[in-house]
Amino acid sequence: MERLIDLEGCLNFRDLGGYPTADGRSLRWRRVFRSDGLHHLTAGDVATLRDELEITDLIDLRSSAELRLDGRGRLEAEPMAFHHLPLFDGERPSSFDPKMQAAMDQMSLADRYFSLAEMAKEPIARVVRVLADSRGGSVYHCAAGKDRTGVISAILLSAVGVADELIVADYALTQQNLDAIIARLNASEGYKDMFEALPPDTLHAEPETMVSLLAKFVERYGAVTGYLESAGVGEDVVERLRANVLE
Repeated sequence: MERLIDLEGCLNFRDLGGYPTADGRSLRWRRVFRSDGLHHLTAGDVATLRDELEITDLIDLRSSAELRLDGRGRLEAEPMAFHHLPLFDGERPSSFDPKMQAAMDQMSLADRYFSLAEMAKEPIARVVRVLADSRGGSVYHCAAGKDRTGVISAILLSAVGVADELIVADYALTQQNLDAIIARLNASEGYKDMFEALPPDTLHAEPETMVSLLAKFVERYGAVTGYLESAGVGEDVVERLRANVLE
């Protein structure tokens, strides 16, 4: 099985299948996918998602402003369940209060990821429930498929028992296509303004960032499952998730 799915309209559409878990199982291939924005998908790409990958659930982590800016593309006409679950739905970084911007600049990327996870417990809990109950394949995505998507991937993979080193490696895979992803986003005026306001380390996918994020979950909650419990996701939902995505 190929992890990176070759699509004309996506640069970072990846299968999470095959990762082993601590209890001897592994993630099912062609069951859970992570991606950058899906609004550039061609008609052929959409057919791949629908007919080959059998995607039934689309989870959009972008803000309402991003959704208005780029829309859903060809997928809007498809009978796939659409779940708009923005992890951050406030003002764009370019319009932050200067004090807030200065505070963000002082934080590491891992700190910003953890802060996002803390603030976005409700939508993250809903993402987990969608993945636990999906009838077929599911894909969750943001704009680049790195930051918000990376946080969700860390939580998902850790919750089902994937080792930290594999979660870190999965995060770092985005680095391979990151230059092309950034170039595409910079071609959009809305994202160009956003990038100008972000700290430089936002434009990387270094392993150390994910190592630090996972350590923060352990330090605060003991484990990612403890974080999910604090978000209202009980062990019954986690078991349902494992049953749905593991083989």
